[in-house]
Amino acid sequence: MPGWLGTIDSVIRASLSRRTMDAPLPKPADPLAECSIGSPWFSGVQRQDITTLLTSLVLSTRLVDPLLTDGRISVMPMNSEAHQKITAAHLSRMAYLYVRQSTLRQVFENTESTKRQYGLRDRAVALGWPLDRIVVIDSDLGQSGASAADREGFQRLVTEVSLGRVGIVLGLEVSRLARNNTDWHRLLELCALGDTLILDEDGLYDPAHFNDRLLLGLKGTMSEAELHVLRARLRGGILSRARRGELKQMVPVGFVHDVRDCVIMDPDAQVQAAVRLFFDTFRRTGSCLAVVKEFYAKDLLFPRRLRSGAHKGELVWTELLHCRARQIIHNPRYAGAFVFGRTKNRRLPNGKYSSRQVPSEDWILLRDTHPGYISWEDYLSNLERVKGNALAWSSERHHGPAREGPALLQGLVICGACGERMSVRYHSHRKAEIPSYWCGRRPMHRGEIGLCQTIHGGALDAAIGEILIEAMTPLSIEVALGVQQELATRQEEADRLRRQHVERAKYEAELAQRRFLKVDPDNRLVADVLEADWNAKLRAIAAAQEAYDKSAAADVSVVNDTERAELMALASDFPRLWRDPRTKMKDKKRMLRLLIDDVTLTKGDTVHVDIRFVGGATRSLDLPLPKSCVVLRTTDAAVVQEIDRLIDTYTDKEIADLLNERGVRTVVTTPWTAARIGRLRHIYQLTDRRTRLLAQGLLTPEDVATRYGVVISTVHLWRRRGLLRAHPVNDRGDFLYEIPQQDLPAKFAHKLVYQVDPVTSSSHSGRGAV
Repeated sequence: MPGWLGTIDSVIRASLSRRTMDAPLPKPADPLAECSIGSPWFSGVQRQDITTLLTSLVLSTRLVDPLLTDGRISVMPMNSEAHQKITAAHLSRMAYLYVRQSTLRQVFENTESTKRQYGLRDRAVALGWPLDRIVVIDSDLGQSGASAADREGFQRLVTEVSLGRVGIVLGLEVSRLARNNTDWHRLLELCALGDTLILDEDGLYDPAHFNDRLLLGLKGTMSEAELHVLRARLRGGILSRARRGELKQMVPVGFVHDVRDCVIMDPDAQVQAAVRLFFDTFRRTGSCLAVVKEFYAKDLLFPRRLRSGAHKGELVWTELLHCRARQIIHNPRYAGAFVFGRTKNRRLPNGKYSSRQVPSEDWILLRDTHPGYISWEDYLSNLERVKGNALAWSSERHHGPAREGPALLQGLVICGACGERMSVRYHSHRKAEIPSYWCGRRPMHRGEIGLCQTIHGGALDAAIGEILIEAMTPLSIEVALGVQQELATRQEEADRLRRQHVERAKYEAELAQRRFLKVDPDNRLVADVLEADWNAKLRAIAAAQEAYDKSAAADVSVVNDTERAELMALASDFPRLWRDPRTKMKDKKRMLRLLIDDVTLTKGDTVHVDIRFVGGATRSLDLPLPKSCVVLRTTDAAVVQEIDRLIDTYTDKEIADLLNERGVRTVVTTPWTAARIGRLRHIYQLTDRRTRLLAQGLLTPEDVATRYGVVISTVHLWRRRGLLRAHPVNDRGDFLYEIPQQDLPAKFAHKLVYQVDPVTSSSHSGRGAV
């Protein structure tokens, strides 16, 4: 075999057997180890074949690089340090190739970049990973690398790295993985902890090594800085065009762009008419809600241009909502002004964006840049009117501090139907202000009449106050202190075990010290081992003592006897303090907010109350619905039944006196009178006393006079003399008479013969008969 073939054979065998260039290659036997391609040993075909063979060998092993210099092929070893980073532990795990393009347009147009990213699989194969152990993550194509919030592929990669399943992460460059230092350094930290390598187009890195970590950190910083520079340039261009009023923006409904991108009024006459009608109605009514109500009452629709979706840019007609009415009033575009920078977006930790309003003095505002529906003066006037109307709905009323009103739950009540905070309204009852909690936001936004729900606050506030008092009772505090005492007992037991651990560590350290002191100093082999053991025991003591001190500092302190007495006294005084009429409502609300975060009300067959305490604890209760005015002024059925029974025996005035003697009062807590008894009989259609006595067979004075042939005055005389037994019908002196058992005296009989002691209703044991 020629010498040059032996050289090639030894190179191939050494490369394939060891796959490393750390050890020197075998020295070629022939001095033509570094051969010239123009040597007479090579024919043209052989020269081309050998060149292809060497190049393929170099690219397949990635251990040597071909250098063509003056028509000569030199075999140079690559950086052996890079290949020393790859161990069998890395090769036993998966290789993850991350592929990403920032936009879909780049995916379709920059295909060469995508091919280069997918080509990194060959690098992984060259480093020793088989194709079936190379995972390609390309689900983030078209996603920006500024954040990891919406990149499912990157999140999957981070998860796999944190679980220790990844041996190497491949990316064309750092910016493909992350353009955010937070995400990039988090990935580096996980790779360092999981012993995962990172490979890009420039080289192979181990994040656990300081130099590699420093280089990767600089690359990440440069990537983020590059993104910042790009954004700054774009933002500068946008601001420059905005200051000239040439920036093209999405215009509100009623405006469109012409062929020169100038803002003009919508050529649709119906759209113009709807917008003009809106401002005319607002000028007449002076309220956004009034405009919404008028559109709703007249069954009018308002135009809206779709901002997204498959039908983006199309015009649709929908009902006018209150929120859209406010947006139209606050938009300077309708006054013919160009405006930019009304809102500012801020990225949240979860990846979403929050938008906040920017003060008008910070806007880029150019007046009279295009036709408008109203003048600038009308626009400012409309804003002032809306601001005046919104005082009752300002942010201070949303959840403000405790105020002087009697509503105990002011600012804490949430509607269980729509989730909005409920407002407070007051009404007078017996010279007292009674609160009512009501919610009307959902119907208001739709221009409908009515409320979401309204709940009487008297009984609700009383129930919440009782719950607050219950939470501050001595029993509850005693239970809480008992629980704390139990926790303290457990802490003492744990503390005893930790002290024993420290004592054991000290004993082992002392034992190691005695062993070291007993050894012959000249016997360094044994002395070094015992000294190292002693040092290890001393470090164990320090670690145990540190853990003990840290745990002792974290233990909850126990309440002493003085503090316990103060807490129990406070619990005893709290109900008296709460019920004291001299305690201000503002102070009660402040005490309430120390324990309760919010209260959710849902009105159904009962008022369902969900209370959320500070700290997360919850409690629910159901309160009966407050009685209506009719029900509150309706006499109890038992009282009506008792009055119906008493009518058989007593007159109206006698019934009223009897009920007052028993302590029974009317529904308005006033004493009973004969007139009230009469009205109640009429309302409940109770049979009066006269009808009942006539039904029992009693006779009227006329009937008695006719029966005995006397005048009515004689009948009254007989009643007064006790010859007739009479029953009072009412309180005006009318009576009905029983049929006497014996004959009455004849006409002109001497009065002394038949005169008897009269019997009156007051002396009758039955009370009512005479």
